[in-house]
This record gives sequence, structure tokens and C-alpha cells, in this order.
Amino acid sequence: MKEEKTYLPISGYLAIFLIILMIILPVLGIAATKMIWLVIITVFGLFCIGGFVIVNPNESRVLVLFGAYKGTIKKNGFFWVNPFFSRKKISLRALNLDSDPIKVNDKIGNPIMIGIVLVWKVENTYKAAFEVDDYTHFVNIQSEAAIRKLAGHYPYDNFDDAQAEITLRSGGEEVNHKLEEELRERLAIAGINVIESRIAYLAYASEIAGAMLRRQQATAIVAARYKIVEGAVSMVEMALEQLSQKDIIEFDEEKRATMVSNLMVVLCSDKDAAPVINTGTLHQ
Repeated sequence: MKEEKTYLPISGYLAIFLIILMIILPVLGIAATKMIWLVIITVFGLFCIGGFVIVNPNESRVLVLFGAYKGTIKKNGFFWVNPFFSRKKISLRALNLDSDPIKVNDKIGNPIMIGIVLVWKVENTYKAAFEVDDYTHFVNIQSEAAIRKLAGHYPYDNFDDAQAEITLRSGGEEVNHKLEEELRERLAIAGINVIESRIAYLAYASEIAGAMLRRQQATAIVAARYKIVEGAVSMVEMALEQLSQKDIIEFDEEKRATMVSNLMVVLCSDKDAAPVINTGTLHQ
């Protein structure tokens, strides 16, 4: 049997009343009648004291009798159970795992540092108690394994894989959903329910971080230059077109080339252009 079952214990308040009677009445009987055998009832009553158990909200007790699983108490309160039961406490509260960033390789082999935040809780106390040795340690190990598998599915960015539509850096909800599915599959054996899982830390490993930063900066500069040149060409084209339409000046090929060159230098330069006043003719 690998399924959880609910155990209905006896009320602890009723049990404590009966146990008090089992202890006090025989003592009074022995004092009044000298019936020594009544001490057995008193001893049994003292033994029953070991059966009391308190279950706090969002906690449970897994009950085992000589190696046989008898059930789980999930109802909170004060109860009495068989004193021979061994009782394992398992929390049903939602727990957080904030994993330390670990070094893994992404889809194209780049070393990266990645860490996750996982919100989980025990759903099946039987599996948590008996299917794995330590369910909290199991969550830690399987989370690391899921991180490594996730990193192997996606590149960090699409610099080296231009065809990649989804990356770890820009994948967002889809990457997190994939991580949750992987964790649910791995943790189901321990009766763990994954409430939420997200990438909390993502960066290149230190040995390539500097080079990748320069690469990102170069890519940004190229993209900016492309926009600047594209805008400059449009402005030069508009200027030449309006000058021609309004007959302000006539250009031969040489003058047109000179004006285009000057305008492109002014519009694409990193610094403001310094004007030069020409007091002679245009050809001086």
C-alpha cells in the first residue's frame, strides 16, 4: 500500500479523564480493601499516559505500529492513540527553498550561475515518510537536478543561437512553467506538491562574465549605430529632396557627394559638429 489514509484518534480530553480514574480508583481500592492486584490497573493507566499527542494546525502525525502503517492524523487538536504507536511529525505548511546559485552549462555549453526559488508543501504524508529517506533533503537534491536539466534545454541568450526563440534570460513565464513541470515530476515520488517555482538568479559564470559583458555592450553599440545611420540616411535624403523641390540650389554630382558626406559626418558623429565660416566662395 502506497496511499495515505486518515486515522481517527480518540479525544485526548476523554482519555485523560479515564486515565485519571484508572490511576486514582485502584489506589483508593488498595488502601480500603488491601487488594494488591489493583496496582496492575494503576500501572496500565500510567502506561497509557504515553499515548497523548497534540497536532497543531497544518501539521500531521504519521502513525506506525511495529512497522505497519496505521494512518495519518491531519486534524488538529488534543488526542490519544495507542502508546505503542510511533509518531512521526510532518509539517503540511508551505515551505520556501531559496537555492544558492550553482554553476551549470547552458544549451550551447556556456558556464552560467543559476538559482531558483521554490514554494512547496507535503501533500501525501505516506510517500513523504516512507518513499524517501529525508523528504527535505530530497527536495534540495532534486531541485538542483531540475536546474541542471532546465539549463541544458535553453541557451542563456541568443547571441550564439540566433534561431532560439526562448532563452533563459528572456523566456519568462514559459521557462518558469517548464521548471515547475520538471520539479513536479521529480518530487511526486515523495508526495510533494510544487506550488510555484521561479528563476531567482541568473548570470554568466565569473570566468566568462567580463567577456560576455563586453560582447553585450558591443552588440548594443552596433544596434545603436545602425539606428543612427538609418536615421541619418533618411534625413539626408529628405534634405536633398526638399532642396531640389524648392529650387534653393542646384547640385552637380560632386557637390551632391560633398553635401551627403558632410551631413552624414554631422549626423553620425559622437560629438557636436564645430561650424566653420567660409567668407569666400563655395569653392574656396
